[in-house]
Amino acid sequence: MAADFELVPLCTSNTLVDGSRGVRFDVNFRSEPVPAFAVRHRGVVVAYLNRCAHVAMELDWQPGEFFEPDAEFLICATHGALYDPATGQCVGGACVGRGGLRVLKVSERDGRVAWEPDGY
Repeated sequence: MAADFELVPLCTSNTLVDGSRGVRFDVNFRSEPVPAFAVRHRGVVVAYLNRCAHVAMELDWQPGEFFEPDAEFLICATHGALYDPATGQCVGGACVGRGGLRVLKVSERDGRVAWEPDGY
């Protein structure tokens, strides 16, 4: 974590259930709020900007719903683009060849999840 930034609390650890609903939050980018989210996948909390790599649309089809029905991939509700939850890389659909989701650093300690701003 960069010394200039403090942890931003997001939720308690038990809020994020493996392969289930995520937590939405905003990050500051060029003095504007940008949507982001955190989910738990295979026991690990991960976070990304809430923007499809294909077209900058939010992924969730309902607030906090980022996984496809089998909870194996994150899915863009608008385009059907599929992302590896562990890395944010595009693995199928309209985002292929366009990279992936912007990773955000999060930490989990003492039963709490926090975002670690990186100056993005």
